[in-house]
Amino acid sequence: MSLKIRLSRGGAKKRPFYRVVIADSRMPRDGRFIEKIGTFDPLKPKDDTTRLVLDVEKAKAWIAKGAQPTDRVTRLLDMLGVLKRETRNNPQKSQPKRKAQERAAAAAAAAAAAAPAASE
Repeated sequence: MSLKIRLSRGGAKKRPFYRVVIADSRMPRDGRFIEKIGTFDPLKPKDDTTRLVLDVEKAKAWIAKGAQPTDRVTRLLDMLGVLKRETRNNPQKSQPKRKAQERAAAAAAAAAAAAPAASE
């Protein structure tokens, strides 16, 4: 059974409130869970102490048992100093695509061809 530490959404429309739960990865997001270990309220200011309420000891125990936190929960655990999150960087993702690269190459070639003609 693969366990996840994830957020289960509650609250009203456009007023989210999340519970931090331990759940089987096959269960629905807001469905059956094994244990609730905390809460997260994203609408509160970042410096508010009640924005994230988490039982750190239980989180460490579940991670030791093999539960995998989701990306968002990993960020929250990193804020508390429980888990270290590796930074992600994909510089290839921001590169222009093939057609844009071809247009840029054509523009550079046109500029190079125009430069010697302008100097004469």
